[in-house]
Amino acid sequence: MVKRRHRVEGPEKHIVVFIFSIVLTAIAFAAVAAGGINTAFTIIILLVMAVLQVFVQMGYWMHLKDKGHLMPILFMIGGFFVASTCIIMALFWVWW
Repeated sequence: MVKRRHRVEGPEKHIVVFIFSIVLTAIAFAAVAAGGINTAFTIIILLVMAVLQVFVQMGYWMHLKDKGHLMPILFMIGGFFVASTCIIMALFWVWW
């Protein structure tokens, strides 16, 4: 029987990731608060910050970067494709 080692992490990585999450949120708030920025550019900034925030949240806070989390990742990818398909179908239904 193979024995698994449990790796203990200190709080340093969690503090850095927490600060990174706060910075991403602050950038998104600043982009919206700055009224002189083009609306399309603001939306692009918000989408980029949102995608980065999702990867940070999933990878570090939900520990999906660790081994043994393949099934939850596959279910999330499947859910993403189902949700994307539903959104695209709804958009086509409304606009055509």
